[in-house]
Amino acid sequence: MAQYEHLPVFKKSYDLLLTIYQSVGMFGKEFKYTLGQDMKRDALQLVRSIYRANKADHKKEHLETFVDDFELLKLEIRLCADMKILPIKKQAELSLLMDDKGKQITGWRNASI
Repeated sequence: MAQYEHLPVFKKSYDLLLTIYQSVGMFGKEFKYTLGQDMKRDALQLVRSIYRANKADHKKEHLETFVDDFELLKLEIRLCADMKILPIKKQAELSLLMDDKGKQITGWRNASI
């Protein structure tokens, strides 16, 4: 078992977490403490799921939790894009991180079934 902090999917998830925390700082007051807090919580949950999946003997449950939280975060980012809460450049950065992470976690989940 590799240490979780050395896993590429953990590194990408942590990068996403940092980007989301920075992005929420750009939100207006109306969204910073509602949608922004939810996004930060969901991004942090992704990192937790990776840690738990890496140390578990049966990874499937944790990876399924990851996928659920990942889909919620994608929806929240899409909402930000549709409501023009974030600049286009930040939206693109988040989308790239999400796409890459989605591929990694899908591969890990399929390998552990």
